[in-house]
Amino acid sequence: MKIQLDKDVLADAVAWAARSLPVRPSLPILAGLLVKAEADVVTLSSFDYETSAQVSIKADVDTPGTVLVSGKLLADITRSLPSKPVLLSSTQSELELVCGSARFALQTLPVGEYPELPAMPKASGWVSAEELSKAVNQVVIAAGRDELLPVFTGVRIEFDGDNLSLLATDRYRMALKEMTWNPSSAITQTSALVPGKVLNETAKSMVGSERITLSLAEVSTGEGLIGFEAETPSGVRQITTRLLDGEFPKLRHLMNIPNDLTVRANTQDLVAAVRRVALVAEKNTSLRMRIEQESVILEAARGDQAQASEAVSALVDYGAGDPPLTEAGFNPHYLVDALSVLDTTYVHIAFTGSGKPCLITPLPDLDGEPADDYKHVIMLMRLSN
Repeated sequence: MKIQLDKDVLADAVAWAARSLPVRPSLPILAGLLVKAEADVVTLSSFDYETSAQVSIKADVDTPGTVLVSGKLLADITRSLPSKPVLLSSTQSELELVCGSARFALQTLPVGEYPELPAMPKASGWVSAEELSKAVNQVVIAAGRDELLPVFTGVRIEFDGDNLSLLATDRYRMALKEMTWNPSSAITQTSALVPGKVLNETAKSMVGSERITLSLAEVSTGEGLIGFEAETPSGVRQITTRLLDGEFPKLRHLMNIPNDLTVRANTQDLVAAVRRVALVAEKNTSLRMRIEQESVILEAARGDQAQASEAVSALVDYGAGDPPLTEAGFNPHYLVDALSVLDTTYVHIAFTGSGKPCLITPLPDLDGEPADDYKHVIMLMRLSN
């Protein structure tokens, strides 16, 4: 193999493909990055038997060929190169990289031992890259982190005609985002449970493109595979990942929180106040929100060492009857997460009772109706005396 590429294009492609390499690979061969040159295209690939990443970039290919080298090492090298053209050439045992006066020789790994990458399923449709990135960002914060409960680490994507829904929960909070997409043909109701970490990285890394093509393997094939593809300024990027097994809990009915008591406040004012007051909150203790007629007062303490409180102006509606509660206990991290992903000036919080979940929704106008395309539910914490 003998090729020449632009340094920045190569470094960006290697960095993107290498980010999917396993930190602790089950087999040493999986730490390799596959470099394949043919015609005027170079394809860089990584695979760990669960998730594959592939990027194709333009290059001057003098001699086609395929090599396998340490992905992390290649990423470190290409990132540090001077801004000059890069020449890659390989022999049976090593890959030589020349950039200006810099020269590197990397030992190659046996290509024949590298697993075959899964084929991209047939395209199911496409969605705006910017809108998908925003939707994933709003939902994935509610996904679990405990690998012992893999179902809760996933984001459930539901397909229903031209409607696309994303749901996630870690059992203490849940998020739902609904949006439209462009199916390539009439699609019946189906769903896919995608690893949250993979979906988040995918959405972030493809946001520079105009649209992302989604490819879902037919459930009847038993492949359990979903693919994402986007054409970015630095090349065509593809990711496939195995779907998670297990039954995702039914969430939608839990998001029907009655408006027995509602609080409307400026989003940025509220999230800033929560962050400040939470600085003195003890670990695993709640942040107290006292609800008054024209404000909410946030309080937290660390024993006798420190206390904090801050009032935030709010529009409070007690509904028709007696208020179901006058104060609520929040996990401050959950509350900050939910507020930080809102893109509206105001936030609408609905309460139904002490110890029961509350609903957080975006509010474009203080006197208007809350948006119905995004819902975030948080389980309230028990308040200590």
